[in-house]
Amino acid sequence: MKPVMRTSPAPGPVDDLANRLRAGDRAALARAITLVESKRLDHQAQARALVQRLLPFTGKAVRLGITGVPGVGKSTTIDVLGMRLISEGHKVAVLAVDPTSSRTGGAILGDKTRMARLSMHESAFIRPSPAGQTLGGVAARTREAMLLCEAAGFDVVLVETVGIGQSETAVADMTDFFLVLLLPGGGDELQGIKKGVIELADMIAINKADGESLGRARSTAMEYSAALNLLTPDSARWKPPVILISGLNDEGLDGLWSNVSQHRALLGASGDLAAKRARQQVKWMWTMLDDRFRSRLRADATLRARLPEIEEAVFTGALSATLGADEIAAMVGL
Repeated sequence: MKPVMRTSPAPGPVDDLANRLRAGDRAALARAITLVESKRLDHQAQARALVQRLLPFTGKAVRLGITGVPGVGKSTTIDVLGMRLISEGHKVAVLAVDPTSSRTGGAILGDKTRMARLSMHESAFIRPSPAGQTLGGVAARTREAMLLCEAAGFDVVLVETVGIGQSETAVADMTDFFLVLLLPGGGDELQGIKKGVIELADMIAINKADGESLGRARSTAMEYSAALNLLTPDSARWKPPVILISGLNDEGLDGLWSNVSQHRALLGASGDLAAKRARQQVKWMWTMLDDRFRSRLRADATLRARLPEIEEAVFTGALSATLGADEIAAMVGL
């Protein structure tokens, strides 16, 4: 009697997508990010399985967050910096969190057009995503998108935030290095930057430090250097520097990246970087739990029907906020 030949089961859709992504299929990467951004429950389940499947292939990339007010030159700086890194052998992914369109709810997609050279290069991947209502101007699934880019072989991941002066804690909690871009001249009030953002900075770069603006840029750098001396740095091993750059003219970007690399080397050798990422993972877990809770509220028809009534009762003062929260929690079994 001949032995029965057993064949391996055909790979499922998640396995197939993971394999194509790992092989460098850019369309697969784009599809995977679309999957993690989807609000459909079946897509969310597939996305969780996909991220878990690819987790062993993540964690080696440099994660750099960049923020600054509109007009500071984030996209131009990223375009030039990205091309410089590619020329040195890196593969660069940019997760550009766009302001959300008030009419469509989707990303305005302006960043891709402002990164003209980078968007055309085969060693770069740019993904604009709508910011939605997420605190800090970071798309709700940016963390998962970052992991997917790492699994696809990108060793530098840049996260560009909306940068409208709101809390940028979210991007600091998912990246290794947080860069704040500022304009020459003007204080916090003029630039729309809150003190809390400066406290999160691993480095401040005064952009557009060229031509007639150079003198003002130097004065601004001195002011922020003095301000940083009054703040307690995130790590005793790193004092956030203030540098001058011109993204448009490709000036000072070698020094910018040198600081990022030095920061990574120092914190990596001391174990601080690994500890920071571990803390970020725990915060991510709680964020996901909060998202799951809110998703359940939106998905349950009975809950959706009752929520406006509870909100109205709290609004009119007929019900205290505490009792309102208790009633909602009881409805979801908490």
